[in-house]
Amino acid sequence: MKIVVMFPTASEAQWFEAPNVLKVISGVGITDTAYSTLKVIHEHQPDWIILAGIAGYFPHSNLKIGDTRLVSQEVEGDLGFYTEQGFVHLADLALDMAFERRKELCCPHLSKIGGGFETAKGLTANTALSPLPDTRGADLENMEGAAFFHVCLKENQPFIEIRTISNEVKLGHGDWDMEGAIRQLTTQLHALIDQLQAKVDS
Repeated sequence: MKIVVMFPTASEAQWFEAPNVLKVISGVGITDTAYSTLKVIHEHQPDWIILAGIAGYFPHSNLKIGDTRLVSQEVEGDLGFYTEQGFVHLADLALDMAFERRKELCCPHLSKIGGGFETAKGLTANTALSPLPDTRGADLENMEGAAFFHVCLKENQPFIEIRTISNEVKLGHGDWDMEGAIRQLTTQLHALIDQLQAKVDS
């Protein structure tokens, strides 16, 4: 089984090593992530691509710092227009133009993994901690997931996104536990890969 793990930053990848698993530093944000995901698919043709990184949790979620989740759904949260009524997502905008109105992007592969991992809904934003996106339907915030989901879905590529919570989504950074989150991410990522590989061996 060929598995590629993409990390937005080298910091998030620093403690991860696994035999026969390729590690790629994909870059922060939707632009770098879209390019890196497509490049990995075309150059390596993996059985699985995993996007692994830290994330912030929204106060209305049931998450806390140190929790790890597989992401079941992503929304490109700040794609839209700022209007007199406030921010409106592009999919909800009354605009007389023909284009694909996509909002939620869902991962169809989680049922293939088996048990042991809880899931959460993600919101991808170019500007972290922004007050613009409607966060009510999301549990956690990141800067890459929607691009990763979109490319993998378009390319029919099996994929998983795994995130560990490092902070609450709020102004001020006093509650961040980046090192603890990355260590927990590494542990859970190894468990996820072991589970995927065990399915092939069984």
